[in-house]
Amino acid sequence: MAELIKMPRLSDTMEEGTVATWFKKVGDKVQEGDILAEIETDKATMEFESFYEGTLLYIGIKENETAKVDVPLAIIGDEGEDIESILSDSLSDNKPEEKKSVESPNSSQAPGDNQKAEIAEQKAESKVVKEKDESSRSSEIIKSQRIFISPLAKKLANDKNIDISAIQGTGENGRIIKSDIENYKETVVQPQVQPTIASLDNQDYSEINHSQMRKVIAKRLSESKFSAPHYYLNVELDMSETILFRKQCNAIPDTKISFNDIIIKACAVALRNNPSVNSQWFDDRIRYNNFVNIGVAVGVEDGLIVPVLKNADKMSVAEISKSVKEMAALARDKKLTPEMMQGSTFTISNLGMFGIESFTSIINSPNSVILSVGAIIEKPVVKDGEVVVGNTMKLTLACDHRVVDGLTGAKFLQALKPLIENPLSMLI
Repeated sequence: MAELIKMPRLSDTMEEGTVATWFKKVGDKVQEGDILAEIETDKATMEFESFYEGTLLYIGIKENETAKVDVPLAIIGDEGEDIESILSDSLSDNKPEEKKSVESPNSSQAPGDNQKAEIAEQKAESKVVKEKDESSRSSEIIKSQRIFISPLAKKLANDKNIDISAIQGTGENGRIIKSDIENYKETVVQPQVQPTIASLDNQDYSEINHSQMRKVIAKRLSESKFSAPHYYLNVELDMSETILFRKQCNAIPDTKISFNDIIIKACAVALRNNPSVNSQWFDDRIRYNNFVNIGVAVGVEDGLIVPVLKNADKMSVAEISKSVKEMAALARDKKLTPEMMQGSTFTISNLGMFGIESFTSIINSPNSVILSVGAIIEKPVVKDGEVVVGNTMKLTLACDHRVVDGLTGAKFLQALKPLIENPLSMLI
């Protein structure tokens, strides 16, 4: 029996997804566990595997198309199986963005007839897979599925060498009709006067469409910045003992910890003792969390994602180090699961490895704070009345003033500072 596969909800906040890549085409055999496609969500690009075995009979969302959750994505079943009954209820109600199907020559055709035409076309695709060259077949399929056009208008457009994708149809359901082709010809052939702006024609640039991740980053950070009243607290730390502690730890066989691992552990301890900062803002309430889940910002090719260390206050520095390395590798390989990116109560962003001395971050809502970590800088400092060479690091705490007042934020940094400056104190 054929199985309908819908656009999956791959994260708790996902509303729509974009098919980045199809690894199977119509007519291919599919085994349970095979990777069907890469789907770009609001958090990451994830591989989507098949839970069924059979032949790929239908693809409802093409590459680079975006669709809402639960829109028909594909159908897997026995070769030659009738899929009309599966699509009849869902196809007309759930169309992916930019996706259109071929309309019958009869302009008064009923929706059910349109669906039959598209289903028949999908079946034809399965057969053509074995007979035609892949590149030319794919080109024809994409063109035919995305444009509503009458046969007469299509013939006229071909005769006049007009690109029908640039035409806005005025017929029923946006269908391109004969007059659209004629009117388009009349307007397009008119010469257009180009503005004479010196030097602009000689400048080169490139443009790319917004990825799903970039659109969500823009949306959420804008919402956070313009809804949460941010303020910032800065503190400078003496890192001399921290450097020594890390050196001693890394002298132990099979141990490799970073300064960020130490900072994560210190934040976890400080949050456990300062629950007012381990909080979240919602429209009708403030939540004070009794658990400590720390999100660690990781830069990837498409943007920024934040895998979460669950119950970080119960982990040792070595355990934190191991978990962070594993999650960072999964993030860069696009293997993070939705569960690994949910539930943070506090976020850390570290640009110190790039030599950035200090910076401010935008709060990862609904959390009430985010900590920005700068580089360790060697510079003259005063100790015991003498100027000596020291190693310092700056932290910046961004706070949501609706939840965390200045005194609360200051007390948190006051508790955090000695933990980082003297990591041995966390072991007592």
